Amino acid sequence: MGEHISVSKFDHIERKAFVQHLLDDIKALEHLLSQNLIEDDIVRIGAEQEMCLLDSSYRPSGASMTLLENLNDSHFTTELASYNMEANLDPFELKENCFSEVEEQLTRLLEKAESEAGKLGLKIVLAGILPTISKSELGIDFMTPIPRYHKLNEVLKQYRGDHFSLKIRGVDELTLRHDSVLFEACNTSFQLHLQIPPEDFISSYNWAQAIAGPVLGVCANSPLLMGRELWKETRIALFQQSLDTRKWSYALKEQVARVGFGNHWQKESVAEIFKEDISTHRIVLTKPIAKNSLEVLEHGAIPKLEALNLYNGTVYRWNRPCYGIGGGKPHLRIENRYIPSGPSVIDQMANFAFWVGLMVGRPVQFDDMDSVMDFKEAKHNFVKSAITGRQTVLSWMGKTLTLKKLILEEFLPIAHHGLTKYGVSAEDCDRLLGIIEQRVKKGTGAEWQVKNFRNLRKHMKMDTVLVKLTESMYKNQQSRSPVHEWPLITTKSKKKEPYKWVDQIMSTRLYKLYENDYVNLALSIMAWNNIHHIPVENNKGELAGLLTWSHLSALETDLVENNSRVSDIMIKKVVTVQPRTTIATAKKLMADYQIGCLPVCVGSHLVGIVSKVDL
Repeated sequence: MGEHISVSKFDHIERKAFVQHLLDDIKALEHLLSQNLIEDDIVRIGAEQEMCLLDSSYRPSGASMTLLENLNDSHFTTELASYNMEANLDPFELKENCFSEVEEQLTRLLEKAESEAGKLGLKIVLAGILPTISKSELGIDFMTPIPRYHKLNEVLKQYRGDHFSLKIRGVDELTLRHDSVLFEACNTSFQLHLQIPPEDFISSYNWAQAIAGPVLGVCANSPLLMGRELWKETRIALFQQSLDTRKWSYALKEQVARVGFGNHWQKESVAEIFKEDISTHRIVLTKPIAKNSLEVLEHGAIPKLEALNLYNGTVYRWNRPCYGIGGGKPHLRIENRYIPSGPSVIDQMANFAFWVGLMVGRPVQFDDMDSVMDFKEAKHNFVKSAITGRQTVLSWMGKTLTLKKLILEEFLPIAHHGLTKYGVSAEDCDRLLGIIEQRVKKGTGAEWQVKNFRNLRKHMKMDTVLVKLTESMYKNQQSRSPVHEWPLITTKSKKKEPYKWVDQIMSTRLYKLYENDYVNLALSIMAWNNIHHIPVENNKGELAGLLTWSHLSALETDLVENNSRVSDIMIKKVVTVQPRTTIATAKKLMADYQIGCLPVCVGSHLVGIVSKVDL
């Protein structure tokens, strides 16, 4: 989630100074571009690996600060949630064995993190969205205790003017509201960086936009969120909605999302992209800046453009333009932010080589994308690929093609040509692009998850399915094999799951009644579905009462058989529990009150029921 801010008041004086620094940074960048001071004679690659920290039961563990302290390695840093962290890899020149070198460093860093995590009884897993993450891990107590994150949360909430809303419809539907930006913490990425010569930046950026949909489709690895099967790459919808500061209104008006793909092909220079973002999105974070970039230039030095970089870190383009300094020289790069973490290190390296090869192998006819492709086709391809993954049918240069055909017949040859042009070893080209070819033919990480999720769900409760899925992902990652070689999960359980909380065993697909429903309808629903208890809600969707078969049997016949309303006969003083009530407590409550079920509520809203059968 960007750089840390160690000292900042976030006050009016600091903000005023920051705005001036931001404007001066744009002028400084334009000067660097006009004077050809930006590095253009070398191409480097880099990456950021986000990862999830799990406890022994494969659930999120908020121990990242302790683990980072034990690691004591500058490659590792925090993320928004305390159960995520990030490893920043070193830059490598695009040549010869660069991808093997990146893979070796990434593997070494992950092994180091895994080793230190093991000493704390924890595990590291790579997942676009961790299957076992739940609403319980989205509380503010799971936000990493760093001022930047809390200020980001505070300001975005203020700009939003309301709670954050999440609504994603796939095979299932997830509708949820939350009071913080921690929805974003469900996302875990493998972010790719490619250095671009300034004179080719706009052509490269537009090409990156054009290929984003097909690349995303073959890399999809995030089909599940909180037990719902949604998009093949659910992160795309989740990330946009989790940081959406747009206000809902009755007026129909244009509003640009802070997370997005863009709305048109870019022209002119990278400075114009930054100007567009500054013109469109409000400043979220500020910090004190000691040196003015224009003054630094006057003294013959290279400015860091600190204000611009901080601002740019709070605008979330899926292809993000970046400015940086390496070895004393300024450079430009494109950051690919849409690739998910996982399924395995080798899969990620294949994604990396495929994207870089496509980028540097761009055929000359695509130098001016505006002349060969409508921007909305590229944007539509991106959204469709996020939803349907490998099964996507794409619009490409006036033709309708399956993703499989486009990648096998056009994109893989382009990628191979690009890598070869930069002297990447034939062994790495064949090995990594071969994985993409097999994945296109056999299936993505998202498909592996969905297939196992549906199969396990036939035999197990939801919580057990999600734990087993996460455990299998972890073990397959340890094998270092690509996802198209992963076996299906067996449904045979070697041991009984160590359930602790009510939400691990409760039933969530519930039949419900309303206060003004008639009793004869209630009786029929209970009889048809062979259920012995049914909750009653009011018009606000709050739990208002409970009907049970034993309660109905004890009532006088005329109360049940006439046109009585449910509200007339329901149990109004209902004993309830919360999702994180222990099972031991639930058992005791049932015994003490001599009842057969307990509604599970968050506040006054029903989220499940736990019964004697569940116990």
